[in-house]
Amino acid sequence: MTSAGTPRTETARAVLYVCVDRGTLMPNLPTERALAEGEAVARERGLTITEVVTDEYGEPDPTRRAGWRRVRELAQNGAVATVLVRWPAAIAPQSAHELRHRETRWLHERGVRLRYTWAPLATSGGETS
Repeated sequence: MTSAGTPRTETARAVLYVCVDRGTLMPNLPTERALAEGEAVARERGLTITEVVTDEYGEPDPTRRAGWRRVRELAQNGAVATVLVRWPAAIAPQSAHELRHRETRWLHERGVRLRYTWAPLATSGGETS
């Protein structure tokens, strides 16, 4: 639903959220994989990635990360209808699953879909409920 209470249908506008641990051996590899998977899912679903937003993994609360706050801003303003993210832990780690559920609900309340791009999740529908 939009803030006016009218249903919002999925359109081609999507944001790709990349939150990865950059590690030390191959610091670019996690980002490259997340980007490639996100782009592939966008193509398959007919979505256009209008913005790529990044954060470094580590802060459990997504609202304390500048990148996730940008994702929220885009969703709130109706600039995107879908958020693409590699897997649930990119939003919040399993140890903070309540934060992930809070953010998922927040998106859904605004009519924004959340789709996972990691192959095992994407092939099973890749969408949260």
